[in-house]
Amino acid sequence: MTMFKTIKRGVMKMFREFLVYHHSSLEFRAKILTLVVSSNGEICACEERVLEEIAHRIYMEDDDRATLLVDTVYEYHHKIVTSNGLEFEHLVQHIAQEIKKVKRFCNKIAMSDLKALHECTSQEDEEAWLFQERILEFLESLQTECKERI
Repeated sequence: MTMFKTIKRGVMKMFREFLVYHHSSLEFRAKILTLVVSSNGEICACEERVLEEIAHRIYMEDDDRATLLVDTVYEYHHKIVTSNGLEFEHLVQHIAQEIKKVKRFCNKIAMSDLKALHECTSQEDEEAWLFQERILEFLESLQTECKERI
């Protein structure tokens, strides 16, 4: 990566609230994705690959925005893992509050994408697999509830 791209990426991450059009939508998507990938405490290679695919499918025309989405997921994940201002339970609460405030966010929950991430978790790790399954059920119920209110 060139020096310019590295600097640009850093500036975009630091000031995305001011520089990124519809930053709240991007951040909401990042929170949803983080909820699934952070449920077992680490992001595996399969999840990394699927996360990249999802980001580039969502933002087909904008590689910078797709990269920013992935970077934001990693940022939230790092905060959860290091207990640096964000806990997993708080992330769940943020998502529930945001979807109640901003109705259009219920359309941002792409269950097929989340299930693709879930497929990366081995069923041999039954506890992690079941936990992710509960997260998907929670998100699906939030989405259903939201759509009923629209």
